[in-house]
Formats: sequence, C-alpha cells, structure tokens
Amino acid sequence: MSRQHGNTPAAWTAVTVMFVGCLVGAFGVVFASHIWLLFVGVGIIAAGALTGKVMQMMGLGQSPAERLGHGADLQQTH
Repeated sequence: MSRQHGNTPAAWTAVTVMFVGCLVGAFGVVFASHIWLLFVGVGIIAAGALTGKVMQMMGLGQSPAERLGHGADLQQTH
C-alpha cells in the first residue's frame, strides 16, 4: 500500500465534508418534516467531492505519479 494512501489534506477534507453531508441528510430522513435537509445533505456531499478535487489540483492531494506508482508496487509483489 502506498505511504500516501488517503493521508493527504485533500482526502481528509473531502471525507470530513461528505460525512457532515451524510449526517445532515440522515437528520432530514429521520425527521420527515425536515425532508429538505436530505437535499441539503446531498448538496454538501457534492461540495465535499468538489472541494477534495480542487484541493488535489492545488497540490494538496496525491499526485498522479504517486497514484500510478501504487499500481506498479502491487504488480511487483505478486
């Protein structure tokens, strides 16, 4: 496994924002009178994915070379 497997600021930020989106959406489902919160949660999840990608493009995520190198490591061990 790569040393950087998900251990980047972009990955942690994306997962944290999407987790909050899941909590907001779940609250909207549990309390049906606030069903609009489900859609707010879905929007937060989308924003988290976009935030992670933007941060990766800013250099705060795993580089393409690191991602490609991870696959080569797997082939060498088998």
